[in-house]
Amino acid sequence: CFNSGSSCEKCDFETDLCKAFREFNLKPGWIRRNGQSGMGPPYSDHNGNNSAYFLSLSSDMRSSATLRTNVFLPSDKEHVCQITFHYWISQMSGTLTVGLQKHSEDSITNIWQVSGEPQNQWKANTITINSTENYEVIFQGMVETQRQDETVAIDDITFSEGC
Repeated sequence: CFNSGSSCEKCDFETDLCKAFREFNLKPGWIRRNGQSGMGPPYSDHNGNNSAYFLSLSSDMRSSATLRTNVFLPSDKEHVCQITFHYWISQMSGTLTVGLQKHSEDSITNIWQVSGEPQNQWKANTITINSTENYEVIFQGMVETQRQDETVAIDDITFSEGC
């Protein structure tokens, strides 16, 4: 996945969601689509393929949507949990936040956030998580305006074997 020696889980959304996510509940507003869906940008996945699938906020969205992983076990020194993903944010009012929810805490701790990218294009990011207890990772997309071309999209989330 990252290198041939490591095993990891990859969610490319081509067929469905991978087993890192306990259920694909689209109610809050994520939709699995491709660039040909006629739903505005992005018009391709991060590889430039307009028939490949990714997740984006659905156009009838209520401004935000959450994607929550399964419970991950505590990370150890040899295997840190690395999550790599591609994201696309419309330039006006899109925000993508990645949060960490440890099992002893009710609240979600934000560990990464990006908003209002100047150009509409796919970018990649990797976050590293160290946790001494069980945890879940939460991706949250938000858009402040309801215009057709305002959206947040996610593609190709990979989880290293430490997750």
